[in-house]
Amino acid sequence: MRVVSALFSLVVVYLGVTFTQIWLTSHTHSTGAAQAILVFGCEESNGVPSKDLAARLDEALVVYRAHRAPWVVVTGGNLPGDAYTEAGVSATYLEQRGVPASRIIIGSGNDTWQNVSSVIIRMKQRSLHIVITVTDPFHEYRAMAIASAQGLSPEPSPVPANQYEKSHLWSFYAKETLAVSLGRLVGYDTLSQLTTRHGL
Repeated sequence: MRVVSALFSLVVVYLGVTFTQIWLTSHTHSTGAAQAILVFGCEESNGVPSKDLAARLDEALVVYRAHRAPWVVVTGGNLPGDAYTEAGVSATYLEQRGVPASRIIIGSGNDTWQNVSSVIIRMKQRSLHIVITVTDPFHEYRAMAIASAQGLSPEPSPVPANQYEKSHLWSFYAKETLAVSLGRLVGYDTLSQLTTRHGL
């Protein structure tokens, strides 16, 4: 019983520390310069960004217009039957708002690991290592961890949390706590392979 109790306490502490790290990162906004802005993919509908994707792109525009980075990297794939990709829709949205196409790198990917891996070679070819990561606040910590695991040096610029219903936020934070906790144990790349293989 003592061993079980000790293990249970260890798990609770581990999850609590992980949650705290995710929470703190979600409320942290970097102010320095970088080499690129890395925008993580999100849903699109028939070529139109979802509310969440538009919020990420608008945050990226704020950073870009502040001249904090000269490149914008967009990611995200599509589902079978979709005519558009999240990254392609994101690139169009940014171009329509003044970002030159020559300064946008378009990736793909259907999860966070794949988002980064789809663009990492082209980024390194251009010596782009220091990035400002733009995503939902609760997703920021994991996005940065995965960027770091693939050789980038990330800084946070999460979307403001006030666009989400507070009742939903806790479930998102709980899901991210589980994802980060598992990713640390098995590796984010392995977790990506497992979830993709089983359609999770």
